[in-house]
Amino acid sequence: MKARKILFPTDFSPFGQEALRWATALARDSDATLIIVHVEEPPMSYGGGEVFIGAEEGDREELRKSLVKIIPSDAKVPFEHKLLVGDPATVLVEAADEENADLIVLGTHGRTGLTRLLMGSVAEAVVRRAKCPVLVVKHPSPLPTES
Repeated sequence: MKARKILFPTDFSPFGQEALRWATALARDSDATLIIVHVEEPPMSYGGGEVFIGAEEGDREELRKSLVKIIPSDAKVPFEHKLLVGDPATVLVEAADEENADLIVLGTHGRTGLTRLLMGSVAEAVVRRAKCPVLVVKHPSPLPTES
């Protein structure tokens, strides 16, 4: 099967860089378009619906500027950027459906134990809910230094 569209979500962390390398290589080898997505979480609100914390328009512009800096390392790979808002896992699965993505390639922070329990795993939720295949790329461990 040859992918036509590959969705690559980014949270701008170093964990995504290795996943971007994989997504770029797969897109290049499949002649696919890379859809580079960042999902901004919506403002938090209290029970009455009043907004507590939300992104200012200036913050959204900063996110856009950060997003357009994420590009494939191979200039021949076609790509586009999307800045979306919502619950990251839900929005990523919906974006993959809307784009008819053939594959999602995402990095993982590799959290375990209590941190994972408290924070959840976007990667795990995407794997469980996505209709298309998902490649989860674990950030490589740093190489040991020589003495």
